[in-house]
Amino acid sequence: MAGGAADDADDAITGINVTPLVDITLVLLIIFMVTAKLIVKSESIPLDLPSAATGTSEVQTVLSIALGAGGETQVDQRPVPNDDAILTLANEAHTKDPQLRAVIKADSAVPHGRVIHVLDLLKQAHVSKIAFGVTPAPPVVPVPKPK
Repeated sequence: MAGGAADDADDAITGINVTPLVDITLVLLIIFMVTAKLIVKSESIPLDLPSAATGTSEVQTVLSIALGAGGETQVDQRPVPNDDAILTLANEAHTKDPQLRAVIKADSAVPHGRVIHVLDLLKQAHVSKIAFGVTPAPPVVPVPKPK
């Protein structure tokens, strides 16, 4: 007989058709992919971009702090006796320019705790725009796996 009607009502269903399940899964995948672009904002990385206005010649003040591996400290290329002197200099620079930016350049052999101490001193001086100076390195090229 035509139409696929079963002759015997006692026959059990022995196979499962997974095609509708795959179809639904693919549709949901496409929906999630499209909505993920809408959910994630284009500014997901917080950036502190400089502002510019036409016709002004405003120069940003940068406080440069260099930490040497031997314990020496320089602020704006002038040696200071110790790291705690940074607090006084940062306070003075912040009162002159509230938009002060600080750049910490530390030798790779400088202990992490010393860098955090300098960072803490800058935050105590209310300097909120802080960056770390680095030397650009060539990009790492992955080595292909042998087949």
